[in-house]
Amino acid sequence: MQHRKDTPLRSDAQRNRERILCVALAELTQCPDAPLSAIAKKAGVGQGTFYRNFPNRETLVLEIYRHEMQQVADSATQLLQELPPQQALRTWMDRLAEFAMTKAGLADAIRLATSAPGGPAKPSPTPVAEAAELLLRTAEEAGTIRPGVTADDFVLAIAGLWQMTPTEDWRPRAARLLDLVMDGLRAGAARP
Repeated sequence: MQHRKDTPLRSDAQRNRERILCVALAELTQCPDAPLSAIAKKAGVGQGTFYRNFPNRETLVLEIYRHEMQQVADSATQLLQELPPQQALRTWMDRLAEFAMTKAGLADAIRLATSAPGGPAKPSPTPVAEAAELLLRTAEEAGTIRPGVTADDFVLAIAGLWQMTPTEDWRPRAARLLDLVMDGLRAGAARP
């Protein structure tokens, strides 16, 4: 039987792929130009298996970035099931800050991977923007934030997160910044 591209990966192949992504995330976050051979070795897979999954550094780095962005985005729905809308939004903002700070090395790897002429484009932050939109609309409908704030407004308001460096004690600064953003979102809310 011929293997088709849209056939799901066998479970062992899927485990190999996930293990490579997990090891690569840790390695590239620490060292943006970590050798692919070292990543394959730490993941416990052969070079052939590694390159079948990720033919080059760019493919690997962008897949990690997409995966991590999707994890942050997916957490919005989970938080809305567990917390009131306003609290879900603020908690999600903390997760976004954690992503921004702990993945700073990954950001360097992405810059390296996407800076080559003719190289791939940086992935779009669409899943995160969609998650922000969901959280904002839910909080707006609950009357706990001001009406009309768009995901674009929100992303611009929290852009200061990406100006901080992970080497400093970033958590208190991020919390203050995000509290200011929340104060601004609550100003003019139907139910402050």
